Amino acid sequence: MLFNPKKAQFEHLDNQSREIMKKTIDFFETKGKKQLKEDHHERVWYDDFIQFLKKEGIFARLLTPSQYGREGCRWDTFRNMDFNEILSFYSLAHWYAWQVTILGLGPIWMGKNEAVKQKTARLLEEGGIFAFGLSEKEHGADLYASDMALTPLGDGQYRADGGKYYIGNGNEAALVSTFAKNSETDEFVFFVVDSKHENYECVQNVVNSQMYVSEYALHGYPITDGDILTTGSEAWDASLNTINVGKYNLGWASIGICTHAFYEAIDHAAGRFLFKHYVTDFPHIRRLFVDAYTRLCAMRMFASRAADYMRSASGDDRRYLLYNPMVKMKVTTQGEEVINLLWDVIAAKGFEKDTYFEMAARDIRALPKLEGTVHVNMALIVKFMANYFFNPGQFPEIGKVDAAVHDDFLFNQGPTKGLGKIQFHDYNIAYNSLDLPNIRIFKEQIALLVELLMTAAPNKDQIKDIDFLLNLGELVTLVAYGQLLIEKAKIDTVEDELMEQIFDFMVRDFSKFALQLYCKASSTPKQMEICMKIIKKPVVNPERFNRIWEKHVYSLKETYRMND
Repeated sequence: MLFNPKKAQFEHLDNQSREIMKKTIDFFETKGKKQLKEDHHERVWYDDFIQFLKKEGIFARLLTPSQYGREGCRWDTFRNMDFNEILSFYSLAHWYAWQVTILGLGPIWMGKNEAVKQKTARLLEEGGIFAFGLSEKEHGADLYASDMALTPLGDGQYRADGGKYYIGNGNEAALVSTFAKNSETDEFVFFVVDSKHENYECVQNVVNSQMYVSEYALHGYPITDGDILTTGSEAWDASLNTINVGKYNLGWASIGICTHAFYEAIDHAAGRFLFKHYVTDFPHIRRLFVDAYTRLCAMRMFASRAADYMRSASGDDRRYLLYNPMVKMKVTTQGEEVINLLWDVIAAKGFEKDTYFEMAARDIRALPKLEGTVHVNMALIVKFMANYFFNPGQFPEIGKVDAAVHDDFLFNQGPTKGLGKIQFHDYNIAYNSLDLPNIRIFKEQIALLVELLMTAAPNKDQIKDIDFLLNLGELVTLVAYGQLLIEKAKIDTVEDELMEQIFDFMVRDFSKFALQLYCKASSTPKQMEICMKIIKKPVVNPERFNRIWEKHVYSLKETYRMND
């Protein structure tokens, strides 16, 4: 179930893609953990990685639409999952260069400026990286308040002035996709600038890290019609649709970090002898490991299944707009939970400078906070609640979408409005397809949540209470999370025992969030009554637990260790 770079053969990919993954693994293993950690501590800009990408033409292959690149070029979410996982498995800083390049490319591929697209394809072949100039120091992600100004000068000429803040790759980007307003019309606009232009100032790296998260400023930067990507509502849509594409990657970053940390933790615990026992002999340690492992398996299963909906999306099927923010919000917060569980095992070792864990423990905290905080994404998810539970649509069944093709719809998503009209298939189809004790309990919890929504729905004051709605959203999210886990289990034939253990923590999490909703200051007596009924205990099966421990968890000791 877990990725192991020393055993992975990538047989599910074509030959060229397989070589990309293996060469990337070889780059990091040859570099070695010692040098990787030294560069991390000294905040060394990863030029060796950028040169590797250039030499192998990796970004050009993975991030260029088929019609603009040579053979093998395509934006293929299925294979990009592997690349996401590999980079984050070794270093979030290196992954970040990839992630912000994806964001920078979004407005370009979504725009209608063919000349810039051709230029971008050439720059990718030359090893260029890209940046996404959206947020500002004073306004953050409040796009309406953007102060970056594009001033018309006549005859297709403009002047750009203003600053952007928290912009990855802003130090070395071949092109920076920059969001602004027309100073005369107040119309939104996206244009591209060159980070090496004399009117582009890279002010600083705003984080103490080897990744470069820049503040940059444009001082009378000359812009022509040939630099403009989109204007008006299309520019607005391009910004949000780009984030729709990019936020998905954050879940995979969390998965990669947690997987490497897991290998390190199980090796440490299995080899440590205390009080006449190996650490892995203690029952509470086994519980921590089994919980971490099952949560990590679920993260991977959900993110993988969400990709099927991304790749099969269309104007008539926009279900991915629920599952995508869940990969960003739910998978990344589960990643924090996994690291917390493992940290209770590895303890003080997790602070040591030579461990991967020391890096993972910090980096995992970043992911829930990027591409919209957990709260922003949860507020988005709540918009889908009514249709998800009470107005399902009819859709053809979607299986595993692993074809080696360009995901064209991602760059033709259309207007970003109308989220409340999006329908989903009936979640009961999945839940009725797998009959296991803990899934039966989970279904009882779902039924009680539906009862709450029907008989004790949030009142006017609670609807205005974001804190209340966000907690309710956690319960809603768990239903969709479990649904896709079951769908993925059927596609990949995941054994029933593992699914039972996964739904052990799902039942506990449902109970936890129900208790939190019960304790909200504004919760009504009826809501409190139903919340208490939701609190349930999963089926305890020591024999199942021990088999999961032996077969899935303890068997991973000494199976992976990064080269020194």
